[in-house]
Amino acid sequence: MPEDGYNRLKLENQLCFPLYACAKEVIRKYKPYLDKLGLTYTQYIVMMVMWERKGLTVKELGTALYLDSGTLTPLLKKLEKKGYIARRRSKEDERNLIVSITPAGEELKEQAVQVPAAVGACVDMSQEEAGQLYRLLYKLLGKLT
Repeated sequence: MPEDGYNRLKLENQLCFPLYACAKEVIRKYKPYLDKLGLTYTQYIVMMVMWERKGLTVKELGTALYLDSGTLTPLLKKLEKKGYIARRRSKEDERNLIVSITPAGEELKEQAVQVPAAVGACVDMSQEEAGQLYRLLYKLLGKLT
């Protein structure tokens, strides 16, 4: 193999690495704020969907968050135990599990409303740069799914 072929194996030449490292570091910035809410990052993104949609199936939730049911099930059980969501079987089709937000889950929204701005303040990036990054990441996500 020519030497330049091995250059592809250098960490500095991998798109996946800065994506991974940035995701890990951004989630780390969320941690102190989410600890105050008693949530993990994944529980937080579930709650963001719940605050917006109020109720949906596990399948719809998985689609919105790019998570499979094997990942969602333990998350939902923990959120239900905390009293933030309720799960029930659909009356129309018992194979479907409906997830709905509870009054306690709605109250949590009031505590969480400051989190995005607090985390945003930790990242020295203009709104224009953030918007450009957002669009590029969703463009990439669309090509990968």
